Amino acid sequence: MAKRLYIGNLSFNTTEAGLREAFAAAGEVTSSVVMMDKMTGRSRGFAFVEMATDEAAQAAIEMFNGKDLDGRNLTVNEARPMTERPPRRPMGDGFGRGSSNYNDRNDR
Repeated sequence: MAKRLYIGNLSFNTTEAGLREAFAAAGEVTSSVVMMDKMTGRSRGFAFVEMATDEAAQAAIEMFNGKDLDGRNLTVNEARPMTERPPRRPMGDGFGRGSSNYNDRNDR
């Protein structure tokens, strides 16, 4: 059964292909995704790698946790499932002002 790993403290220069190649040393990699910032298109410094077996995932954790990859010491552990979060609300009143409360604007 495949196991998903969280990879933290990732170098901004690490690519999905480079990550897949490195983790292949521990076993079969079924997928690798470097999380990218929507605004800048730059890496956010973490990724997810899915290993084909539990044994390969455990080997990857032991092989890479605390070890250097592209100049950074990685944090590697089993990924936790996403939790439900309330939807985000935009800040302010939608007109470029920080508050939508009438009294807040007139108390100045």
